Amino acid sequence: MAKSLRSKWRRKCRAVKRERYAEKELDRLKKTLGVENASNEIEMKDIQEIATVVDARKIKEDKAKAKGMKSKAVTTDQEQMEVEDARVYNKKTLRDQYGNYPVWMNKRKILKHKKGRAKSEKAGKISSKRLTRRQKKAIKQGKN
Repeated sequence: MAKSLRSKWRRKCRAVKRERYAEKELDRLKKTLGVENASNEIEMKDIQEIATVVDARKIKEDKAKAKGMKSKAVTTDQEQMEVEDARVYNKKTLRDQYGNYPVWMNKRKILKHKKGRAKSEKAGKISSKRLTRRQKKAIKQGKN
């Protein structure tokens, strides 16, 4: 954002809002966790009764161990599950195996893409029209 007076003022107001909403959100979170003394600091023992708290170091160590082992037996049901109706999109035409465009592509973009593809296909084809005198002359000079 630029450094105009208006943008500075807006940035300042957003910072104030952020502080105000942070307090409200924290109170709401404490209420949803069921902690009775929402205004005071919460001890970890209270939270551990409600949710499982895991240390970040432990997660990183577990990942490092899993990468180090790389055993064949470590497969889960989620990894083995195959998607039957997976669509394979061609990068050039942007269409899948059934000839359909992706869902996220809007109609204007599809039309624009079709138009561009038609131009490139037309440029690649050899015209069936008769050759002009210039073209004939160019061919003769190319052979000689």
